[in-house]
Amino acid sequence: MSRDFADRTEAGRLLARQLVGLKLADPVVLALPRGGVPVAAEVAAALHAPLDLLLVRKIGAPGQPEFAVAAVAEGPHGEIVIEPETLRMTGATLAYVEREAKEELREIARRRTAYLSDRPALPVQGRTAVLVDDGIATGTTVRAALQALRRRRPGRLVLAIPVAPPEVVAALRAEVDDLVCLLQPPFFHAVGLHYDDFHQVADEEVIRILAQASSRHDAAPAP
Repeated sequence: MSRDFADRTEAGRLLARQLVGLKLADPVVLALPRGGVPVAAEVAAALHAPLDLLLVRKIGAPGQPEFAVAAVAEGPHGEIVIEPETLRMTGATLAYVEREAKEELREIARRRTAYLSDRPALPVQGRTAVLVDDGIATGTTVRAALQALRRRRPGRLVLAIPVAPPEVVAALRAEVDDLVCLLQPPFFHAVGLHYDDFHQVADEEVIRILAQASSRHDAAPAP
């Protein structure tokens, strides 16, 4: 059965059509790896914008690593977003979250080096920062990313995703200047159910896409 998107590339192209219409000034596109990178690459190409990463790591509950109690995003001090309800339900403590956040920040630093070598993060101050992922389930990691991005003082902050639950979209609108979401299914179950091809994006694929995007942007004439 055909689903809403053939793959992340198609989702990125559909997102890009919507974003081009916003006439964004001096954009820089930031992907949430790994799944957001193929989507963001299409957006960056359409906007004639550079592509960078914004690295975020989920903090799972004790003994339940897939059950997020918080998330931490890269930045000078790290940006932690806590889910109070799940924290209470699982019995996790703030001390546990802080300890895990330190470990995840080390992993974030390792991944930035692996994906981008020694390339510094692109400046976003005063620019239009477009944060892209392949979809949102709970919004915990995206909220951490948005808060970290706000600290970098963009002139305009845009969140662009192919699919997310309507209640999560409504909650995130207050965090951004513009939000583009192609699909908001009322009975949302999982991001991957909306893609025909939702393979796990490997590190090698991330590195290849980032290198291609960098070469394309460097070679392109100014729009």
